[in-house]
Amino acid sequence: MAPRAAFEIGQYKVPAGTRQTVDVPVSVLSDHTPVTMSVHVVHGKRSGPTIFVSGGVHGDEVIGVEIIRRLLKAPGLAAMRGTLLAIPIVNAFGFINHSRYLPDRRDLNRMFPGSASGPLASRLAHQFMNEIVQRSDLGIDLHSAAIHRINYPQVRVSPDNERTMELAKIFGSPIIMRSPIRDGSLRQAAADAGKDVLLFEAGEGLRFDELSVRAGVAGVLRIMRHFKMLTAKGISKPKSGPWVCRSSKWLRAPMGGLLRIFKADGELVREGTVLGAVSDPFGEREQDIIAPFDGVIVGRAVMPVVNEGDAVFHLGRVMSVSRAEGTLENLSNQLEDDPMFDEDEII
Repeated sequence: MAPRAAFEIGQYKVPAGTRQTVDVPVSVLSDHTPVTMSVHVVHGKRSGPTIFVSGGVHGDEVIGVEIIRRLLKAPGLAAMRGTLLAIPIVNAFGFINHSRYLPDRRDLNRMFPGSASGPLASRLAHQFMNEIVQRSDLGIDLHSAAIHRINYPQVRVSPDNERTMELAKIFGSPIIMRSPIRDGSLRQAAADAGKDVLLFEAGEGLRFDELSVRAGVAGVLRIMRHFKMLTAKGISKPKSGPWVCRSSKWLRAPMGGLLRIFKADGELVREGTVLGAVSDPFGEREQDIIAPFDGVIVGRAVMPVVNEGDAVFHLGRVMSVSRAEGTLENLSNQLEDDPMFDEDEII
């Protein structure tokens, strides 16, 4: 059997059976500093699919960086089939500056598919599409909530894409959200190019949390096992199927003041449950925030200071709270106790 060809990216060639971090040129700043996109290529000896895993599209969403760091330590990668493209920090400038945006104040996830002759954000989006997305069979894009908010681990898929729904179930995150695609997003540009992308959301901007990191690492490994890139050894299946939320709603602060939260992210609540309360600093006025339907808290604010109209609870609709309770509890317990997260292995 002829040896597998090297993987070519930018001006680099990564031989089969090796791994290498390469820097793909993007642009040059005003002080002559080169702008590059760093990609870690794991190119297996044996043929198989190509999957990309990206983090840091928004520079202040650092959870994906840690997920990819742990993923790249997985022992099974040494005998992997196919090719893994890992881009832990797509938006390096935002990452360095603790900012969602690029230096041109543009949101990279509204600039896809980009342009070779556009502004910096557009050029980076163009390079990502051509060097990464177009070369891949599937993508997994890792995000967190914005700064001052937190998301319970969830995978978001397009409402009408049953392929990504099945892959989201394999990923095994506690919650799956059917979420419309936004104009200019990576998901939209990839869909237009005929490529599927799973969007993983977990944790808080500029923060790590262990449950979210474990959910992300476990999910990526399960997807790679599903495509036979990795063997099943050491990669556990979810104990329960995830809960699918077909719609959701942000509940907003009814007044400005101090927010007290009574229910946590990932908690199931029934219609009429008091989720929190906002009071003025003197304690003279107070208004409750009440669940308008049975649901699960998929995200919430973490700042105790709010203005009237601020989004404070993101509630995903569930059909049966009692049915969802066991599902979410089993999946959360598995992430805490799963042997795939022994410190000598991945962490």
